[in-house]
Amino acid sequence: MKPEQLPLLNSVSAPAIHPDGTKAVVSVTRPDFDADTYVGQLWSVPLDNAKYPRRITRGFRDTAPSFSPDGLVLAFLRSDPGGKPQLFVVESAGGEPQRITNQAAGVDSFVWAPDSHRIAFLARVPERGRYGTVADVAPGAEDARLITANQYMMNGVGYTADQRQQLFVVEVPELGGEPAVLPRGRAAHEQPTLELPGLPAALQLTFGDADHTSPAFSADGGRLYFVAALHEGHDNDLVTSVYRVDAAGGEPVVVEPANRTPQTVTDVRPSADGKWLFYIAQELGDTGRDFVARNSVLYVMPSAGGEAVALTDVEHLDVSGPLEPSGPDRVLVLNTALGSVELLEVIANGDITPLVHGARVVIGASVAANGEIAVSLSDASTAGDVATLERGELRLLTDFSGALRNNSTVIEPLDFVAESSDGHAVHGWLVIPEGPGPHPVLLNIHGGPFAQYTGALFDEAQVYASAGYAVVMCNPRGSSGYGQEHGRAIKGRMGTLDMQDVMAFLNAALASRKSLDPGNVGIMGGSYGGYLTAWIIAHHHRFKAAIVERGFLDPVSFAGSSDIGWFFGREYTGGSMEQMLAQSPMAFIADVQTPTLVVHSENDLRCPIEQGQRYYAQLKAQGVETALLVFPGEDHELSRSGTPHHRRQRFEHILNWWAKYLPTAGNKAAE
Repeated sequence: MKPEQLPLLNSVSAPAIHPDGTKAVVSVTRPDFDADTYVGQLWSVPLDNAKYPRRITRGFRDTAPSFSPDGLVLAFLRSDPGGKPQLFVVESAGGEPQRITNQAAGVDSFVWAPDSHRIAFLARVPERGRYGTVADVAPGAEDARLITANQYMMNGVGYTADQRQQLFVVEVPELGGEPAVLPRGRAAHEQPTLELPGLPAALQLTFGDADHTSPAFSADGGRLYFVAALHEGHDNDLVTSVYRVDAAGGEPVVVEPANRTPQTVTDVRPSADGKWLFYIAQELGDTGRDFVARNSVLYVMPSAGGEAVALTDVEHLDVSGPLEPSGPDRVLVLNTALGSVELLEVIANGDITPLVHGARVVIGASVAANGEIAVSLSDASTAGDVATLERGELRLLTDFSGALRNNSTVIEPLDFVAESSDGHAVHGWLVIPEGPGPHPVLLNIHGGPFAQYTGALFDEAQVYASAGYAVVMCNPRGSSGYGQEHGRAIKGRMGTLDMQDVMAFLNAALASRKSLDPGNVGIMGGSYGGYLTAWIIAHHHRFKAAIVERGFLDPVSFAGSSDIGWFFGREYTGGSMEQMLAQSPMAFIADVQTPTLVVHSENDLRCPIEQGQRYYAQLKAQGVETALLVFPGEDHELSRSGTPHHRRQRFEHILNWWAKYLPTAGNKAAE
């Protein structure tokens, strides 16, 4: 895969299955260089293979499809060029979509009511005078912000205290009705003109000083459940809870189990029969802030309240939503496991059935009334496709990555396990270019740290392998998917077992393949991967060059500049100055000799640009070969969802850096 082939990388949403089980609808989006953003439409995928998948909308960017429970209406989000996503509805049999919201900051997500006549949605409500709510008041002319809270900004969003995410309900209009007509001439002069006439009025249900997430209607449609942090002292911890509010309006009421401990709840869903309330949560220790490498657990409690029961094993399973009902008393959940993401069905009585597992990453799933299950997934050959489950086996229905495979070489990752110096097994993958080699090697380190590499198609590894580099990537201790003990092993000792595991994996990989050149190795990583890269090159001088991207490089300044700085560093490294310095790459930067490219984005609020700037400046001052690559307008997600132009440029600069310090046979020939 070449950087210029990014537009062939189709991403697929979770599927929306029609209640009758005949078809599923997904959004398929891709980077577009001409628009310099992401474009895409909705596709209908027949589940019986009698017909081919087909595009059914033609918007600029159509996403998040969802059928009404009666199957008559399809709702989705549509964004115009430069615009915010708004909620649209269309008859499921086809027709012209009708817009039903006009939120200043756009609609984030939505859910249908059981009666198929109402939709609850989430939208940020900007404070008057900010974010374009008043004409001619540009961002630089807005009023000053007086900040007194810990939690006042978020990467990718900006300041949050003046644009909280709130919950709304809107009635879905009769789709066959006559469209509204804009008044003109005398009529326009005599009556006030609405900006968008004919839109149904949305009822705002929440007004709290917190973001509200994960809306879900009760089985009878009379109430809405959601997740928020509305408790006293919510600014000083990470605790979130389930709340309930009347769908017609009223004061939210917290829904807490009798055996409540400090938790952060991420998703909630009532059972289809109305008897149970399923929710996903992480324990937070006594302080309400100990989030480090906590596996998420699926809980169930009676909908009327009572004891909550953990349905999944906190030590070995790490589940996530969105929760999808699959029967009266059961839900589907995703589980991060051993470099994959599984699909599990969990019943309120505690029974668990694996539905999809193995070397795949499940994106989402949806269940029809007749039990048909549609699944979106990725694997070594696809960035996203749709399948159906038949007698426990997956049957692939689409090939949205076909153009990528037909126009470039997609190399399947080789599953590899190494033994760390203390005998601990380290799992990962090798992506080896075609040809006998010897190939120069790139050691890639993932972010997180409580995250994982998988064996699914990964644009980074494919681009580097296409340029002639063997890519080595693993999930050291600190990563997710291998048990909670594995993830929490580096709490208070970052740069110890994780460095040990990464280096052991690299050495074992080099020894296992003659096609890998042990004398020509580079190292790179982003976020926590940037941290560990910077840490390793201060302790090992074997690498020809390094790339430190959007790194967590100084826990001390991170605490005062990052959106998560008020808790993240002290939970991982410990809160004392001695502890932070003992695990800080900046504290050991004088030992760095490796030529290093520092990559950062100007709008990164997760690992602020000062982390990269100070690291670069110190390398420069001590005479290390270095360069600073800065991307304007981008945030922490540059490599995953930055503008297509910047994503291509990033790849080009990275390949140029490696060509200089770690040339491949092709680069040498070109010289």
